[in-house]
Amino acid sequence: MQSTMMRMPLSLNHVLERAGTLFPESEVVSRLPDKSLRRHRYADFYRRARALGAALQRLGLRKGERVATLCWNHHAHLECYFGIPAAGGVMHTLNLRLAPDDIGWIAGHARDRFLVVDDVLLPLYRQFAPRHRFERVIVFRFAGGALEPGCEDYESLLEADRPFAYAPHDEDDPIAMCYTSGTTGRPKGVVYSHRSTVLHSLVASLPDYWGLSGRDSVLAVTPMFHANCWGIPYGAVMLGAKLVFPGPHLHAADLLDLMQAEPPTLALGVPTIWLDMIQAYEAQPRRWRFPLHLRTLVGGAAVPESLIRAYARYGVRVDQGWGMTETSPVCTIAYQKPEFVDSTEDERIRRNATAGVPVPLVELRVVGDNGIAPWDGKQVGEIQVRGPFVTGRYHDADDPSRFSDDGWLRTGDVGTVDAHGYVRITDRTKDLIKSGGEWISSVELENALMAHPAVAEAAVIAIAHEKWGERPLACVVLKEGRHATPEELDALLARHFAKWQLPDRYDFIAEIPRSSTGKFWKAKLRSRYR
Repeated sequence: MQSTMMRMPLSLNHVLERAGTLFPESEVVSRLPDKSLRRHRYADFYRRARALGAALQRLGLRKGERVATLCWNHHAHLECYFGIPAAGGVMHTLNLRLAPDDIGWIAGHARDRFLVVDDVLLPLYRQFAPRHRFERVIVFRFAGGALEPGCEDYESLLEADRPFAYAPHDEDDPIAMCYTSGTTGRPKGVVYSHRSTVLHSLVASLPDYWGLSGRDSVLAVTPMFHANCWGIPYGAVMLGAKLVFPGPHLHAADLLDLMQAEPPTLALGVPTIWLDMIQAYEAQPRRWRFPLHLRTLVGGAAVPESLIRAYARYGVRVDQGWGMTETSPVCTIAYQKPEFVDSTEDERIRRNATAGVPVPLVELRVVGDNGIAPWDGKQVGEIQVRGPFVTGRYHDADDPSRFSDDGWLRTGDVGTVDAHGYVRITDRTKDLIKSGGEWISSVELENALMAHPAVAEAAVIAIAHEKWGERPLACVVLKEGRHATPEELDALLARHFAKWQLPDRYDFIAEIPRSSTGKFWKAKLRSRYR
């Protein structure tokens, strides 16, 4: 016997058509460099994305060729998300926070043919242009500046009135690619397909995960060049949700101002963004108000429980998720399972401080020294995953160490899973501290330190020790006008940690270096204290 269901390939083009047909009045709001707001309807977005596809086909783009973007978060970048694959191309988002030489190397490795770039980022482009020659450079005049010689104007390309037809494709054809951050070696390319992207959007949008609805207003602070903005542009367009893009204005005060003008119901970004924002908010409590019913989706690094509690005081819910570029990226999200409906507020916050439970279609296991570990919340090991939106290899690069012999992705994250399926990330394999043969979690020390009322940020690294091999060093940033001593911090940690786990040394510094995606860059700290 055979199934009687239609064989209909999953396609991002269907998502674009759906948006144009069902949600023409939904809004896309972009903040420009001068902080003014530009509004488009989904009807405009649909027309412009298709016009971009027609323009790229007219320029000679062939199926599977790469079109790079070097852009902030705004409506034109969203058009690239859909218009480039509609033409048969592969959108390759370049990380504008990397060093110019690294950007040039990545563009060359990906063999990018065309580039779409914001006018405000042309100085950065010129720094890496010698490393890779793009056949055509298309400038989106984000700030309205003059067009440079040798470049083409984005808006002029879209104004050409030409018929458009979607490029023939299969659901496994590539539509987008991102490179890993490369903090421990050369970045590696991850290539997403129509199929993987549609499945990821459907799964992540479910009520217990993103909980995304067409009635939502989504503030996308996560950069669109980082893991496809966590996939939220695809999910929002699929459901017709309002999208608000902050452009280049990512300082805490700028984001709080934008929330007053365009109140979101869902906002997403890395923990450091929300750490900065709560400090700014509490420093000037009469200047801003958080929107009613605001929930935030935070990922990219472990979220301190103290941060979740700080936002809860103002009625803002913080949901934590975990994933990586290789997983599209959503793997787990913290939510309250049915058996916890009668939990106290403290219990709910503690669960939200975990990485959450695996989303549908993602399988997860913990592999320790003695093999696959049980889900008991105690046994620690490397987290490994597999699923239809998890990469099985890297683009034009061989790295067998990242995959198990039976085909699971080795994430490099270390953690536990409890009996209810809640994942707790205790560290990265490279960030664990091995002292006298025993492991110390830098992440758990950091989260505890950031519960101190005077501590703004904390990062813990290993430093060499003649007797014990490694010992923890805590780099601490204090809040403005606040004071704390090593003795006070030791006393705080002693409530939760054994004496041998406490840092040997505290260094009070002005700021913690951050990676291109806004995470604490511990490699820089390790180099500083080597």
